[in-house]
Amino acid sequence: MNDISTAARWRAGILAAVLIAGGGGYWLGHRGDNGSGTASGKADGRKILYYYDPMVPQEKYDNPESLSSMGMKTIPKYADEGDSGAAGVKVDPSAIQNLGIRVVAAEMGSLAATFDVTGAIDFNERDVAIVQARSGGFVERVYRLAPGDVIRAGTPIADVQSPEWGGAQTEYLSVKKLGRPELTAAARQRLRLMGMSDGVITRVDRTGRASGTITISSPIGGVVQTLNARAGVTLAQGQTLAEISGLGTVWLNAALPEAQAGAVRVGQRAVATLTAFPGETFGGRVIAILPTAQVDSRTLTVRIELANRGGRLRPGMFANVALGGDAKPALLVPSEAVIRTGTRSIVMLATGDGRYHPAEVQTGREGGGQSEILHGLAVGEKVVASGQFLLDSEASLTGIAIRPLGEAK
Repeated sequence: MNDISTAARWRAGILAAVLIAGGGGYWLGHRGDNGSGTASGKADGRKILYYYDPMVPQEKYDNPESLSSMGMKTIPKYADEGDSGAAGVKVDPSAIQNLGIRVVAAEMGSLAATFDVTGAIDFNERDVAIVQARSGGFVERVYRLAPGDVIRAGTPIADVQSPEWGGAQTEYLSVKKLGRPELTAAARQRLRLMGMSDGVITRVDRTGRASGTITISSPIGGVVQTLNARAGVTLAQGQTLAEISGLGTVWLNAALPEAQAGAVRVGQRAVATLTAFPGETFGGRVIAILPTAQVDSRTLTVRIELANRGGRLRPGMFANVALGGDAKPALLVPSEAVIRTGTRSIVMLATGDGRYHPAEVQTGREGGGQSEILHGLAVGEKVVASGQFLLDSEASLTGIAIRPLGEAK
C-alpha cells in the first residue's frame, strides 16, 4: 500500500508541474501576441528585439512603456533591421518628427568661392620714411615728440647744427658774388650733393646769409616708430633720427588654411569687417601670399591692402575677412548635413522607407551655408540635414558599413 500511495503522489506532482508550465506558457504567449512588452514580442509579424530611444541607443528596455534616461518614449528595435551593412538605420515614421529629422536633396547650384578667415591690421611696411642726418653735426633742439605719436607730413622733428653746411653755404655766396654763372651753378650743385633741399638753397639765395642750422621734418604723415634725436647729441653723417610709418594704407594679414590656398590669388577682392566699426565694411585686394606656412596652425598668411581714410584702422585691430571669387556650378548640400570626423566627411543618406545609411563624401568650397560635394553623392540623392548625428551614432553602434566614395551613383 505504501508503494501505491507513493506512486500516486509522484503522478500528482508531475501533473501539477505540467499544468503550471502550460499555464505560464499560455500567459507568455498571450502577452507576446499583444506586442506589449517583452524582447521576444512581435509586431505586424516582425520580431521585436528590444525597445530603445534613438537619442541614447545604448540603452535597451523590455517594456514599450519605458522612458529613456532622456525622458523620451522608447520605440521598438526589430530583428530585421540594422543587422547588415546594406540595411541601414530604420526609424519609425512616427518618430521622425520627434527626432527633428529633416531631409534635403543634393542639387546643382552656383557657389562663389567665398570663405571667411580672420586676421589683424598691421602697418604698411612699404610706406616707411627714415629721417637721417645728411651731414655731421649736433642736435640743437628737439620738438615735443615721442614714439607712438601720430604726425602730419612736414612736422618738425629736430633742429640740427651742421658746421659743414654753414661753410659750404658761405662758399656758395662768395662764388655767387663773382657773377660767373658756371661757377655759381657748380657751387649750387655742391650744396645739393651735400643733402640740402632746394628750399634751403632758395632761402640762402633770398637772405644772402649762411646758416648751418637746419630744421629736419617728417616727409610723410604717420606714426613715429622710433625717435633717436636728443638735444646736445652729436650726429654722424647718415645717422637715423626717426622712423615714421605711414597710415594712408594699412595691411591686413589674414590666416588662410592651407587647404584653401588654391582658391586665393593675388589681385583678388576682399571685404573686411571689424568689431570696432559694427555695420561697416572695408574693401581691399590681396597683394601677396607669403611663401612660408605656419607649422603650428597649418595656415598661410594672405596680405591684403586696405585704404585707411582718416586713419581709423589701427594696427593690432582684429578683423574678419571674406575672400571672394567667381561663382562656379557645383553639387551642393547644406553645410550642416556634413559630419566631419577629422579623417573624413560623412553624410546620412535617406534611402527610403524610413531607412538611413552613412556615406563618405569629399567636400570642396563652402559659402552661404552650402558645401560643395566633389565625390560621394549624385544629383537628387537625399541627405539628412538635421538629426543626422543621432542616426550616425546608431549606425556606429549597430555596425553599419559606411558607403565608400567609389560606390556613389
